[in-house]
Amino acid sequence: MPSVPHQTRRPAAPFSGFVRTFTGLAFDTCTAPSASKMASWKSGSPYGAAAVYIGGANRGCAQPQLTSSWVTTVSAAGWKLIPIYVGAQPPCQTGNSPERLTAANAATLGARDGADAVTKAAALGMRSASALYLDMEPYAVSDTSCNNAVLTYVQAWNRALHTGGYLAGFYGFSSSSAAAVAAAKATMDDMPDAFWYAKYDGVNSTTTGFPFAANLWTGHRRGHQFLVNSKETYGGVTLTVDRDAWDGPVAVV
Repeated sequence: MPSVPHQTRRPAAPFSGFVRTFTGLAFDTCTAPSASKMASWKSGSPYGAAAVYIGGANRGCAQPQLTSSWVTTVSAAGWKLIPIYVGAQPPCQTGNSPERLTAANAATLGARDGADAVTKAAALGMRSASALYLDMEPYAVSDTSCNNAVLTYVQAWNRALHTGGYLAGFYGFSSSSAAAVAAAKATMDDMPDAFWYAKYDGVNSTTTGFPFAANLWTGHRRGHQFLVNSKETYGGVTLTVDRDAWDGPVAVV
């Protein structure tokens, strides 16, 4: 399916400027590929957008390529960029995340991490009205105290992005973290502006099989990670990527 960039459109308050949206096939991979590899994929692959991990204490991969110069170069080549920030993870989550939120620090930590995400994005040349996506990995949403702490953190992170003039996006799993945010959307303020959900059904769509209420995050505000660990070669360059159906906001460069 061809990649179709949307025209810019005016966002709702409190944002200034324009929101850039993209519709088409996107990929994400842990470490941003070099500009030369991105050029090979731009000419030979079906992708039009790439997700990049811009920061967060729980970011798992080094990013030697990810500089403001890289952002400028790949954007000039036609790539749209989807910034991801791996912030604090839930207290009830398994694993060894170096930054964990708690009920006591969720609001403070969310505000701090949100401000850091804005700083990191701006340093890379991703301007005001860019959408930045908070990565929240799976956890036991049935644990009420844990879930409430996560939602408090998400709200604070979103408010910090809005204060900085950025759109607040969210990445989570359809069976857990994304489900918690979708359930809260109808009743809680300061929920994400854009919603990127992981559901590994192999369906390249943000509408077919959408696992939540159909009226949520409509109007070019969705992403769907539908396939993981796909080893692909284009232009002589092989990368292992996750595939994303995209119909939502991206970075403004």
